[in-house]
Amino acid sequence: MRTALGVVGALLAWFAVAFVAPAAVALAAGEPPWPFLVTGLAVALTGLALKRLTGERPPLGVREGFLVVVAVWLLVPAFGALPFVLGHVPQLDHPVDAYFESMSGFTATGATVLTDVGALGPDMLFWRQFTHWLGGLGIIVLALAVLPRLRIGGRELLRSELPGPVEVESLGATVRGTARRLWKVYLAVTALGVLLLAALGWAGLDRRMDLFNAFSYATSAVSLGGFTPEADSARGLAPVTQWVLCGLMAVAGVNLLRLYRLAALRQFRAVSRDEELRLYLGLLVVSTSVMAVELFVAGTVAGLDGVRHAAFQTVSVMTTTGFATLNWSDWGTLATLTLLALMFVGACAGSASGSIKVVRHLVLFRFARHELEQAVHPDAVLPVRVSGRVVDNPTLRSALVFALLYLLALALGTLGLALDAEASAAGTGAFTALGAAAACLGNVGPAFGEVGPFGSYAPLGELSKAVLTALMLLGRIEIVPLAVLLRRGYWRA
Repeated sequence: MRTALGVVGALLAWFAVAFVAPAAVALAAGEPPWPFLVTGLAVALTGLALKRLTGERPPLGVREGFLVVVAVWLLVPAFGALPFVLGHVPQLDHPVDAYFESMSGFTATGATVLTDVGALGPDMLFWRQFTHWLGGLGIIVLALAVLPRLRIGGRELLRSELPGPVEVESLGATVRGTARRLWKVYLAVTALGVLLLAALGWAGLDRRMDLFNAFSYATSAVSLGGFTPEADSARGLAPVTQWVLCGLMAVAGVNLLRLYRLAALRQFRAVSRDEELRLYLGLLVVSTSVMAVELFVAGTVAGLDGVRHAAFQTVSVMTTTGFATLNWSDWGTLATLTLLALMFVGACAGSASGSIKVVRHLVLFRFARHELEQAVHPDAVLPVRVSGRVVDNPTLRSALVFALLYLLALALGTLGLALDAEASAAGTGAFTALGAAAACLGNVGPAFGEVGPFGSYAPLGELSKAVLTALMLLGRIEIVPLAVLLRRGYWRA
């Protein structure tokens, strides 16, 4: 326990630096910077106090790593919500709403309680977008890259922080080196996105794309978040801008370790043999085709515009970004069910994506096929393979347990939303409750109906917002760390 609290203190002390950037933006925009400065000071003092109280600590183990991950992901959004409350930001001055928005930002979910995004000042808009970018790859991963004291036990933290079953040792580097390489790729893709979007504005191809909007949309696309400085998400952007965003989301959905191999190590053959990447791209193509046909048949959008909207929404939902060019709540049944199914897919492990992840679906499918073949040939030795490698039993069990826990969390979340709707007579239907639970647990953000891409979660009751906030947290830390902490045996040992 003492070790975990000491590491949490170190992480919070580092996190205090993040409030310097929005304070600088506030000063430049003529807004009061004190909400950010006060919050940063509070974070720093809390972190330093935890470090001082815990003193010398033994090395961090797997057990302590679970506690660190859960504590950080509970505290960071709490401190991130303070500027909204201290600054009396319209629509976010209530603690429940502020924590919901902050959790949505840091978990790169994109669900919002705002009904008028334009009411926020540039400093709060910047902070809202910045939370996406910081939380996309992970606060702990960044800390591992810059804090040498976390090198002991850092491998457990890196495993717990990165979304999906990622092979931390696959680059043959130290934990700190791996974390730095991940952030180098993350920074490079972000910078590329900002430059591309800003260039569209400078060239007059999209006059809405000034430098601030280029930063905002690029950070949301690369972090696979979905927050935007505009109320209409990506609907009002030029078609060429929408295509660029579509490409950024698709690239950001690839395992960052694979991108590093491709860009820095030139391991083209290894990347081409990656079955997760091939399935990811195949699902994007097939789903886009289904969506485009559905839009054409329903008469919603036809021609090249239909292909653009179908591709954009497919990539946006499958990568759990949540951008929208059209209100998909008004689309036909097949398109709606396709989008709902994509919420359960996610992008590649090792990206900032939420949901179950492509590689887990691949492992579960191969395992199901293995069991069917084993039933016919009980004496045969039939290992489960993915990308040419044998999947060991712990990995198989992990994928199965995660899928079961994911469905259980979804069911409980949906039930909680339905019960709150019944008690408050809010009128939220069963499908809307299911969509909202799936969107928040999968870190997609927008769902269907009143909480669709151009709607807001503001009308929901406080209990529903609390349930959805918990689902966002579970989706980001991938359930297991919190489930471990809830066992009595964890605290007895």
